[in-house]
Amino acid sequence: MNAGLSLYIHWPFCLSKCPYCDFNSHVADGAVDEDRWRRTLLTEMVHFAAETQGKRLDTVFFGGGTPSTMAPQTTAALITAAKDFWPHSEDLEITLEANPTSVEAGKLRDFAHAGVNRLSLGIQSFNDKSLKFLGREHSAAEALRAISLARETFERFSFDLIYGLPGQTALAWKNELNQALELAGGHLSLYQLSVEAGTPFFRDGVPEADAETGADLYELTHEEMVLSGFNSYEISNYAKPNQHCRHNVAIWRGGDYIGIGPGAHGRLSNETATDALYQIHDPARWLEKVESDGHATAKRTRLSATERAEELLLTGLRLSQGIEAARFQALSGLALASVLDADALARLIDGDFLISDKTSLRATSQGRLCLNAVLAELLG
Repeated sequence: MNAGLSLYIHWPFCLSKCPYCDFNSHVADGAVDEDRWRRTLLTEMVHFAAETQGKRLDTVFFGGGTPSTMAPQTTAALITAAKDFWPHSEDLEITLEANPTSVEAGKLRDFAHAGVNRLSLGIQSFNDKSLKFLGREHSAAEALRAISLARETFERFSFDLIYGLPGQTALAWKNELNQALELAGGHLSLYQLSVEAGTPFFRDGVPEADAETGADLYELTHEEMVLSGFNSYEISNYAKPNQHCRHNVAIWRGGDYIGIGPGAHGRLSNETATDALYQIHDPARWLEKVESDGHATAKRTRLSATERAEELLLTGLRLSQGIEAARFQALSGLALASVLDADALARLIDGDFLISDKTSLRATSQGRLCLNAVLAELLG
């Protein structure tokens, strides 16, 4: 059940900080000491490799920040080390996130040569006015060029768009979505604008789409994607057959994963329990701690069976396939039915928010649209 392992590598640096972003990303003060960062990321990888001997590495994901600002030589060193430390599947998925401002043909070829076989582009919009509002450094023309380069260089690539911007009409979003479908490979990530506490958008009072508008835009997105042959395999992610992001699905299904780099999270299981790990958030402190101790784990917590079960519900119901009851019990130690409010479950099924049978539980499209409310009621 837990033989597989995913590896997340966090590169915290960006060319600029977007006003909607609440990720652990930073604009570097001066040049990044690439050699030091390469050594330190490798050091933390060594630490976790020693703990997870015998695990099979199934996926690697370079996130951030903007990993495409990393030197391809650093990417290559990390991929080589990961393959040396763990046995791995022949079709090991290795994803790298990139922004149009930090990709060009030669660099993308270098990333591919380093071992990256799936590229995820942060496009966000094909409208220059929207890109400026979102604080993006690239233009619509640069976005189109980046997609073209990705298509030429990688067999698998994806890009992200954000919808539900203030004043955006359903027609404007439909036109942009149709443009995306003309350019897409096998995967698209389509996120409704979420204004998170602590971001400039939050401080400036930028509004999210109201509930009715958000629901309409979500339904429009779902309909257009399905008509174009894309499966809605997760709330915000769509893929053609066998083109889903295996790394994210493994984590949403409760698989073990290691997170290295500042602010990275991880989950590691043994026969009886699962530990939640959190690496030091601040990049400078993370560097110093890894150099002194070999790793920079700020907090490691043994999850109770109930905590693990609730986490599996939260992530598993994001997926269209939902939660397998047998897997849920194997991972949490609790029967799925035992953690659910039976009366609430019946109401949610009658209201077409959930579908349940003896082997699985899954949210309908309507249920995934208001998943937080569904979970709150389901868990009593």
